Amino acid sequence: MIRTVPTTPFDDQKPGTSGLRKKVPHFQQPNYVENFVQSIFDSLENFAGKTLVIGGDGRYFNREVIQVALKMAAANGFGRVLVGRGGILSTPAASHVIRKFRAFGGIILSASHNPGGPTEDFGIKYNIGNGGPAPEKYTNAIYAGSREITEYRILDAPDVDLDITGTTMLGPMQVEVIDPVADYAELMESLFDFDAIRAAFAGGFRMAFDAMSAVTGPYATEILENRLGAPKGTVRNGTPLPDFGGHHPDPNLVHARDLHDTMMAADAPDFGAASDGDGDRNLIIGRGIFVTPSDSLALLAANAHLAPGYAAGLKGIARSMPTSAAADRVAEALGIGIYETPTGWKFFGNLLDAGLATICGEESAGTGSDHVREKDGLWAVLLWLNILAVRKQSVRDIVEAHWAEHGRNYYARHDYEAIETAAANDLVADLRNRLAALPGQAVAGLTIAAADDFAYLDPVDGSESAHQGIRVLFEGGSRAVFRLSGTGTSGATLRVYLERFEPDPARHGLATAEALAEVIAAAEALAGIRARTGRTQPDVIT
Repeated sequence: MIRTVPTTPFDDQKPGTSGLRKKVPHFQQPNYVENFVQSIFDSLENFAGKTLVIGGDGRYFNREVIQVALKMAAANGFGRVLVGRGGILSTPAASHVIRKFRAFGGIILSASHNPGGPTEDFGIKYNIGNGGPAPEKYTNAIYAGSREITEYRILDAPDVDLDITGTTMLGPMQVEVIDPVADYAELMESLFDFDAIRAAFAGGFRMAFDAMSAVTGPYATEILENRLGAPKGTVRNGTPLPDFGGHHPDPNLVHARDLHDTMMAADAPDFGAASDGDGDRNLIIGRGIFVTPSDSLALLAANAHLAPGYAAGLKGIARSMPTSAAADRVAEALGIGIYETPTGWKFFGNLLDAGLATICGEESAGTGSDHVREKDGLWAVLLWLNILAVRKQSVRDIVEAHWAEHGRNYYARHDYEAIETAAANDLVADLRNRLAALPGQAVAGLTIAAADDFAYLDPVDGSESAHQGIRVLFEGGSRAVFRLSGTGTSGATLRVYLERFEPDPARHGLATAEALAEVIAAAEALAGIRARTGRTQPDVIT
């Protein structure tokens, strides 16, 4: 029986960079989930009888929302739903399943790298048929519908058993519970030289992978330990937990400190890596050396030809605007296109679909390629393993050789989290109002060459995206970027991106803080972060 339930709108269901994210108790309000899911379906056309993919990262409230989404999909006319066993599908795996089975789209339940638990974060986002996050025209339509919704449709039926693979009927709709790992693992095996990586592990190569008690655990265990022969215990914190074991599942040097300390020890493994809550981000650390996400993107692009899936070369490289220009120098050396987009993986989708780019990356530890339409943490780790197995060099040797050839982009991101929203907005507004007068000014020993509020014109569909971050460029190649994040759930997060290019190999061994000291001082002088927010230092530095 399909029920039509009267409801009233909520005024806060505008999707952000990666869907709608709020605290769990907020989602638990009566009709809150139902309103948003119905608004997704109401924004779509011609999906009757089509296939939908549903899965999530296993965080608290994941199973409950999956049951609601299944019953609403049946009531709204979908013919089939593929759902990961246990409600589990990493974000990149969900993208692959959408693409492999030619699904109409997918609902992914995750708040990515944000904490999980009864009072922590939850999220819902819609991915379109290419496997990528819904572009702004879709999310705008979802939001518009959420503000006018008067009813939702749901099937009265028992819950589906999510723990047994197989097919069942939910009213008129077929539900297929699938192995969440198998299709993704098969894809990885088609892209990388598993024989070379197996040989490296068999020869004594050692690795530490921290799954952070999040969704990547089963994927990493199956691929690294079962298929590639890494010793048991290579994958740490490999069981997904609703609260991520109390961890903050963000693979950075603060929240993955144990892995960092392991990799800086005298008896460190050869390679260290981590992934985040939903499996789309990565952390790369060699013995005694942290590789920034910006450098990792550049290095993966420069060496991708060593993996079978990329042996023919790259069509182009895309990076988010705040990501360092290290990848630009690789693109120039390879003679391929480089594309600078706003933050948010959805902006890469058009470039990938049009065949303009093969590898994409963001400074926030997201890297991926045209194999899916999401960033993919484990993919980046496997490409690094492929490179290490073929080159037979250490991470440090590969990184330092790259700097010697292309120059080093010293880079850091300073995050000021959960600051008062009005103060953050005032800071950005003041900077925006002063942009025109900044060029030519001297600040903290640096001279401003240019300043703007980044806007993007999509080369594929001609769409425009304005106000994507304030850029202050200094003479000599340094820059500071100021941007408010769209991934938090409380207050505002101000991100300050700091970069300095150093072509001289003799100066590639500086401490990052030392190399960036002038840029850090200039950013503070320009924005007045301490005075406006009361923060004397960032909450997180990456």
